[in-house]
Amino acid sequence: MSSTCNADELKPYPEMKDSGVPWIGRIPEHWETRRLGSLGHFSASGIDKNTVAGEPLVKMVNYVDIYKNTTGELHASRNYQVVSCPQWKKEIHGVKRGDLLFTPSSETPDEIGLSAVCMHDLADTVYSYHVIRFRPILSMDLRFKKYWCNNRSVLDQFSSRCKGTTRHILTRNDFRSIWVSVPPLPEQTAIGYFLDHADRRIRRYIRSKQKLIALLEEQKQAIIHHAVTGQIDGRTGQPYPTYRDSGLKWLGDVPDHWKVLPLKQAFVSMEYGISDSGSDAGTIGLLTMGNIRDGEVTVPRYGGVTSVDPSLLLQDKDLLFNRTNSSELVAKVGLFRSEGRPVTFASYLVRMRTRPENSPEFLNLLLNDVGFVAIARREAIPSLHQSNLNPTRYGRLKIPLPPPSEQEAIVQGVTEGTSGVNAAIVRTNGVVA
Repeated sequence: MSSTCNADELKPYPEMKDSGVPWIGRIPEHWETRRLGSLGHFSASGIDKNTVAGEPLVKMVNYVDIYKNTTGELHASRNYQVVSCPQWKKEIHGVKRGDLLFTPSSETPDEIGLSAVCMHDLADTVYSYHVIRFRPILSMDLRFKKYWCNNRSVLDQFSSRCKGTTRHILTRNDFRSIWVSVPPLPEQTAIGYFLDHADRRIRRYIRSKQKLIALLEEQKQAIIHHAVTGQIDGRTGQPYPTYRDSGLKWLGDVPDHWKVLPLKQAFVSMEYGISDSGSDAGTIGLLTMGNIRDGEVTVPRYGGVTSVDPSLLLQDKDLLFNRTNSSELVAKVGLFRSEGRPVTFASYLVRMRTRPENSPEFLNLLLNDVGFVAIARREAIPSLHQSNLNPTRYGRLKIPLPPPSEQEAIVQGVTEGTSGVNAAIVRTNGVVA
């Protein structure tokens, strides 16, 4: 296939047929529709992440290497985690050229069932127990294969089969039962070349838009940072008349009449969430770390827990702090906005209830400020796979706090000052999507 081929030159197949699968619809007459289980073998769970003294070290493909992999390809050059693994396990769970590795579980439905294809033989590389391996028994084109299962007709089937509320899970039987369409090998090769060519062009376009979004986000964060740290008066947009040294290196000078105090003093309470697991039958919403994003809290529409201590139900404008997560995501804060449904929160979140005189909106802006978050993450205690910042350590961090009347004015000023930037981000995101 010519590398200059484009979508406008493509012609429909002369004869089509009903695939018999609602998710797939009509397919070319000579294509097959088959279940994944009839086309290859799914592996047992892979290895754990422990390092044992004396055992040989290997590279390990984990689920993050798949769902954060925008290319759909696995290469030896990727920065995989190194773990120990005995030889007999390496032989069973080794990754070979042509293997498809899937994510069988995730905290969000968008990340479940994603796959990446191994493009080369990866020496001394295994897959973790968070990954499921599919090895085809028939010849398939590598380029075609990376697009094959990461398409809407397949991902929708994964979404409809996954179980769980706080964590979505697919079993090997779920994977085996997935329907896919299979063209002849020469067509697979042609389709793979065409999609690679189209993908390169689309990625160049997306990268340019992402650079614009990054610049807009940087501008937005600068507006927020200047306002919540007192570099400008949120009411006038001008510097304050007088300043004093805050005593904090990251903060510098603050307006003379502002307080600098431990974070915990801005709140009535800081409480851990529950350790109960949710279910589809639960009537009380259960928030997890995945429900906090960009300073906002999203509430699942369905599922949760059936009962909870009333004191652990969220109230409108409670703040939620993510105490345990990866090093780049720990210390996220989100503002809860009640929608009427009772909602509680998981144990790796901490509820912070604001003192009546303080503005939850202002504190949400401040605690998500890039300067403060960087300091908070330095306080997090790293472990093998995640970082932890308990409320005691977090509560000791010092923050600048203006008088209550100014807090509201700063929130209003930030809202007005970032409205144009937010609109531009939404427009650009719409183009990228």
